[in-house]
Amino acid sequence: MIQDTIDSLCESAGLLTLKYHWQVILLSTILCSVIYEISRTISPLLFPKTFQFFKGYTPTNWHVHVVSTFHSILITVGSIYILCDGELAKNKIFGYSPWAMTIYSISCGYFIWDVIMAIRYIKYQGITMVCHGVAGFIVIFMAYRPFINYYGAIFLLYEASTPFLNFNWFMDKLGWTGSKLQLVNGILLITVFFLARIVVGLVMSYYLWIDIYAVRELVPLSYCIIYGIANLVTSLLNIYWFGLMLRMLRKRFPSSNNKKA
Repeated sequence: MIQDTIDSLCESAGLLTLKYHWQVILLSTILCSVIYEISRTISPLLFPKTFQFFKGYTPTNWHVHVVSTFHSILITVGSIYILCDGELAKNKIFGYSPWAMTIYSISCGYFIWDVIMAIRYIKYQGITMVCHGVAGFIVIFMAYRPFINYYGAIFLLYEASTPFLNFNWFMDKLGWTGSKLQLVNGILLITVFFLARIVVGLVMSYYLWIDIYAVRELVPLSYCIIYGIANLVTSLLNIYWFGLMLRMLRKRFPSSNNKKA
């Protein structure tokens, strides 16, 4: 009875493959909460000297970063496999792969959890994080048409830099700011960010719209507008953020010439 109702809703919304994956979305959301609770228990035991100085939202933010790290690592691996899927590559716009959509569903569940947490702690995270989570959810949710199951991996691959970004945040909290380990992590962060978000992201975005244009009569205008805006905004933000990271790295680790000056 429940499945019949869900099937009917999915078909009415034009999201034909969602009926096969809603369970994964729900499970992913629950698992994010489980990882969060595990971090609340284990992290203070692993880093007692650090947690004793945490106040206010900082402990919660630590656990949110833990969940984010788990999600980003899993999704990065999944996105690489999607881009290497020869069968899915044969129909990059309307092709459907059950296992690829399972990867998207895991990420979709994470964004639901992320939005819930952002709303719950909106005082600390701000409305921008709510909007970020909602936007991520919408972009993935629309893929259940099915739509760009292949190219959708571009957006997931953006997460490749997130573990390094989170590690940098963890190091600051652990008192490792300015250490050689943080320098190495910073170099890896900028390198992965540049390759995943700038090089691969921009190149694949170009081919995405070439392929969409070839079948433009079959693509709803609303999809072109939403994905077009999302792709343009994220591409511009990636370039802007890359510049900020370069400046931050130079500020934290000045060259020997600057030090002498």
